[in-house]
Amino acid sequence: MASRLPDFPWDSLAGAKKTAQSHPGGICDLSVGTPVDPTPAVAVDALTAAATRWAGYPTVWGTPALRASILGYLERRWKASGLTERNVLPVVGTKELVAWIPTQLGLGPDDLVVIPSTAYPTYEVGAAIVGAKIQRCDAPSQIEGTPALVWINSPANPHGAILSKDQLRAWVEYARQTGAVLASDECYGEFAWDAEPYSVLDADICGGSADGLLAVHSLSKRSNMAGYRGGFVAGDEKLCMELLELRKHGGMMLPGPVQDAMAAALDDHAHVEEQRRRYLARRAILRPALEEAGFTIDHSEGSLYLWATRGEDCRATVDWLAERGILAAPGDFYGTQSGQYVRIALTATDERINAAAERLKA
Repeated sequence: MASRLPDFPWDSLAGAKKTAQSHPGGICDLSVGTPVDPTPAVAVDALTAAATRWAGYPTVWGTPALRASILGYLERRWKASGLTERNVLPVVGTKELVAWIPTQLGLGPDDLVVIPSTAYPTYEVGAAIVGAKIQRCDAPSQIEGTPALVWINSPANPHGAILSKDQLRAWVEYARQTGAVLASDECYGEFAWDAEPYSVLDADICGGSADGLLAVHSLSKRSNMAGYRGGFVAGDEKLCMELLELRKHGGMMLPGPVQDAMAAALDDHAHVEEQRRRYLARRAILRPALEEAGFTIDHSEGSLYLWATRGEDCRATVDWLAERGILAAPGDFYGTQSGQYVRIALTATDERINAAAERLKA
């Protein structure tokens, strides 16, 4: 099976990382989307309070309180309607779900999985694990064949583009016409800067029905809880319940205290607004510094990254930045069409963002 998988992309950055680390002022690591800011007190307090009361096993479906918090969040924030607890399922971090959902849906070599042309690598990995055929494209009209699974991502990683309501409606309509499962990665939904983000579960987009749809959400970015490995999938009741039964057999359960922390974080929006302000301030520093240094910023309407190019091979840009102590992710991690781009993350401390901006200006 390992032979079907691509090389782990981050291994190829070892040389550039070593160069950046040798800078007299230290490395400014803007290559990864790992949160560096504090986990909100509301989640930490809930985790602490739960630590002594979970002697027994948690359930894969999560506590009733967690399911209620997921539903409340989807209704308040994403205008979902008509969902019940049978439409939601906690997961052990959404990367796990993305990587294993083709397996859990029973896909195989005869199936086609569609992913965005420039995309988070784990969509491809999940399809490769089952040996499925893979097609990269960005509109239903570009698809050749009949897919079993279609991935969309808005706001997108790596380039930050945000799909409009009309674009999302077109994907929903296509999936329902063809019988494909439409999986919408919405993990960056809280971080939109230049356009309004939407969920496929918005009643105005899906017609008030979750049939054929799965929306994937994470607390890693929204609530600085990446280390908690808490996320959820919501949508089609039949699909969610089939996934639940399979995952019960596999023991894919979230730790009980993490479930309590998730519920508390989903019930609170004040910390999300605080984190939005942090990232917006960092973006306001880093974007003009990149532009002054000769970069063009494309897309980047949302998510936690700037999609930047100097009109050259991305590896040359990575090396140029590394000489200034800045580490970025090369665009070729994300597809063959992004070979002149680098992804530059806002997930660094204010001090490191300011240091990177000063080096770019120099």
